[in-house]
Amino acid sequence: MNITIVGCGKFGTALAEALSQEDHDITVIDIDRGKLQKVSDNFDVMGFVGNGTSFQMLEEAGVDRTDVLIAVTGKDEVNLLCCVVAKKAGRNITTIARVRDFTYFQERRYLQQSLGVSMIVNPELSAATEIARLLRTPKAIEISTFAKGRAELLTFCLDGRSPLADLPIAKMNRKLGTDILVCAVERDHRAIIPKGDFVFRKGDRVSISGSPRNTSHFFRKIGLSTGQVQDVIIVGGGKIGYYLAYQLAGTSVSTKIIEADADRCEELSELLPSALIIHGSSLNRGLLIEEGLETAQAVVSLTNFDEENMMLSMLASIRNPEAKVVTKVSHLPFQEVLDRMDLGSLICPKEITALSIVQYIRALRNSRGSNIETLYRILDDKVEALEFHIQAPSAVLNTPLQTLPLRPDLLISTIIRDGRAFTPRGNDQLKLGDGVIVVTTHSGLRDITDILQHGVRAGRDEAQ
Repeated sequence: MNITIVGCGKFGTALAEALSQEDHDITVIDIDRGKLQKVSDNFDVMGFVGNGTSFQMLEEAGVDRTDVLIAVTGKDEVNLLCCVVAKKAGRNITTIARVRDFTYFQERRYLQQSLGVSMIVNPELSAATEIARLLRTPKAIEISTFAKGRAELLTFCLDGRSPLADLPIAKMNRKLGTDILVCAVERDHRAIIPKGDFVFRKGDRVSISGSPRNTSHFFRKIGLSTGQVQDVIIVGGGKIGYYLAYQLAGTSVSTKIIEADADRCEELSELLPSALIIHGSSLNRGLLIEEGLETAQAVVSLTNFDEENMMLSMLASIRNPEAKVVTKVSHLPFQEVLDRMDLGSLICPKEITALSIVQYIRALRNSRGSNIETLYRILDDKVEALEFHIQAPSAVLNTPLQTLPLRPDLLISTIIRDGRAFTPRGNDQLKLGDGVIVVTTHSGLRDITDILQHGVRAGRDEAQ
């Protein structure tokens, strides 16, 4: 597909990186020549210096050939205007706008209908929603939900005290009396789609799938708490901090925000009457301890500086080992180094939102009879978990899974049928109308038939 990105800031750069790996033709536009040059040097894209709201600029950049335009400049109004101009200038073009102002975002349905914007994204709100989900199951370091909450995929770290240590997967459910599927394991920075003879080891990062009821039962059986945290300290009262506290306001979670800017504290006090707002520096160790760093059930580091967030999270992990720790980072370099630091759950807003756009574009690109409903990347982006909805006759239907020629390093973890999610067995078959959750180390799957080995897939497609 031909994709145009307007804006080469952090988010635009993350998008250019993610989409260039998806085999698209990418064009980028920015008024800053230096930012544009940096993106052009690092990724296979074509760059144009100019204003993305200009019809002439869009025409020069080939808007008439563009399938998708994504506007991610630093100003919401500019992004929306870019989409309007592109819609008027291009053919049947799909437009996506980043809108960070909460007022605009609340009106997104009206904006989409009246301005013709296909998709509106808010990275800060998406990050806050992800953090709120993590606080509901604090022992999980990653949580992915599918089929409107009927199925979920959780990742946790296995310590030496776990009953799973030195246990083969084949014996796990029988020994524990559970019904979940182990989808993926990260060991020594390598992702594995394990088989039944795989033996758990201390330090493994394990991803499991199942219904919420079954995953909660599994966590209890291995000694991990499943209850929502009751109190949280949020360090940093920016947009993510506000959105998170706003979402927690309707729950029983006691929320405290520590913010260095006095004016912002006043603003937050008015916006969040149920939260306690503390004026103080995130670097004031005495203040942090005085305000409950050592006793809080959760500590979320959301300042504007990655280094501060990392230091805060390491301090929280040392002084309060039982706390749920969440760390916001603006980018994820040196992943192996980050893995060795006790930072809890890492949240990268631009990566979360870029992935939602990748999912949307994969669904647009596919026309073979199944749509991608949900897409997550887990275990440091080494593994993809995708939910497909089978909408037309397909080469994967009506064949027992145990005889289906699946690609290596790929697992069908869950089938959703008639509103019920279940873990499939070898004799189960995929049916028309099913939702299917696939976990794999392969990247770029767009259709349910992509789960088959290539030669077999081609032959079955011809036979349909």
